[in-house]
Amino acid sequence: MEGYQKVSIRQWAVEDRPREKLLHKGISSLSDAELLAILIGSGSQKESAVDLSRKILRDVNNNLNELGKMSIESMCKKYHGIGQAKAITIVAALELGRRRQLSSPLQKPQIRASEDVFSLMHPLLADLPHEEFWVLLLNQANKVMQKLNISKGGISGTVIDVRLIMEKALYQHASAIILCHNHPSGNRNPSKADINITKKLIEAGKILDISVLDHVIIAENCYFSFADEGMLQQS
Repeated sequence: MEGYQKVSIRQWAVEDRPREKLLHKGISSLSDAELLAILIGSGSQKESAVDLSRKILRDVNNNLNELGKMSIESMCKKYHGIGQAKAITIVAALELGRRRQLSSPLQKPQIRASEDVFSLMHPLLADLPHEEFWVLLLNQANKVMQKLNISKGGISGTVIDVRLIMEKALYQHASAIILCHNHPSGNRNPSKADINITKKLIEAGKILDISVLDHVIIAENCYFSFADEGMLQQS
């Protein structure tokens, strides 16, 4: 078409570009065409990746199941700007989506008592020759969303950054956290440093509305729980 000039995605406002939009507004803000455009990366000389993606989706009545039935060969033949590599990327992404639907969601362990923390973390920490400090990020149902190794130290201690812990908890939208570390010496009792860091994290959590539910110290086949000993209020 004479006078036609493609507007490259790079010329769009930053907040409207698919990749940037995903980062700043979240993946749910993207249309199917924009998600497809991220996969193919670029369009043709006359079409941006988003325009080409819209064309592909129109041809399948905007039905991703129908798109999943298209072969690599037919995509390459039908659409200028779709080569074998791009077609393979589309097919692979749709197959991953199909397999995801067939997969069962992972069961997140729920923390009901200090024994649950011990059972979860003992295999990771009991036999280590050095100290490691971990944080469990919990949702509102006290289910573990993530286990984070915050630091590794020597035989007698490790350095803890309160800001780093709270930053990670906020990023994961955790409702509560549980602190956990090991004592390679076999002594399960908390040190002054253990008590102080617990106090600092409790105070930081109050400001950010993130509860510190417990601090469990693992030593060989035994453990110490701040919650069980009533020390969270004293910390």
